[in-house]
Amino acid sequence: MGPDQALLYIVATPIGNLADMVPRAVEVLQCADLVAAEDTRHSRRLFSHFNIDTPLVAYHDHSDDRRTGQILQRLEQGQTVALISDAGTPLISDPGYRLVREAHARGIRVVPVPGPCAFVAALSAAGLPSDRFSFEGFPPAKTQARSKLFEQLAGEERTLVFYEAPHRVVDTLEAMAEAFGGEREAVIARELSKAFETIRLAPLAELVAWVRADSDQQRGEIVLLVRGAELRQGEALDSEAERIMKLLLAELPPKRAAALGAEITGVNKKVLYNWSLEQKSP
Repeated sequence: MGPDQALLYIVATPIGNLADMVPRAVEVLQCADLVAAEDTRHSRRLFSHFNIDTPLVAYHDHSDDRRTGQILQRLEQGQTVALISDAGTPLISDPGYRLVREAHARGIRVVPVPGPCAFVAALSAAGLPSDRFSFEGFPPAKTQARSKLFEQLAGEERTLVFYEAPHRVVDTLEAMAEAFGGEREAVIARELSKAFETIRLAPLAELVAWVRADSDQQRGEIVLLVRGAELRQGEALDSEAERIMKLLLAELPPKRAAALGAEITGVNKKVLYNWSLEQKSP
């Protein structure tokens, strides 16, 4: 057999409630020759629950080229391999990109087995616009880089979706309130499908205070969603304000240019900031 008979399955697994496991996923994991898992110890609970005895091998973002090569070698021998992460859909802020990319390059068929995904579940229940959204994954861990990202996204009109670690959630919400404004609506969706599932919609300033005051909200798996910037009508700059902003933007980043521009022209700083971002858009 050759790679034309091989199959690499990308299998979604429950994000909490094991009853969310789809029957096809169970069947694929039971019948595969090998399962590549983000953490084999974590996956053994899932395997035990569904009576799966397929051999497991660890595969994560820190796996070296040798481990990737071993899995690809099995596939090129015509074997079936299933890739799973600790929870949810692989490659969605989880390992697997290098393996999937290389499988395609070698002519190996890649087959998704759809199922749970934390950010999709959160978006469906958030009460924020879901017709257009941008999934941003985990924000940078470092304060300056995180703030810079949020400043760049402040004028984005789509709903923004992030994952965040429990020990950083308060700092991240505070940085969001600073960049987006405390009145901007946001949602924390925590421990989805688990016993202590929490979904709360509130202005960012209120959400920051609520999470800071309740340590229970700083635990578990967390999705943060932020309403997009409002499309403002009738806020085109007059010629003089536009001229000043173009001069400032030639020397300064948008946030600083907007702050100085507001002092010079009297135009609202947020209006100038959003206008600045539009000038930098392709």
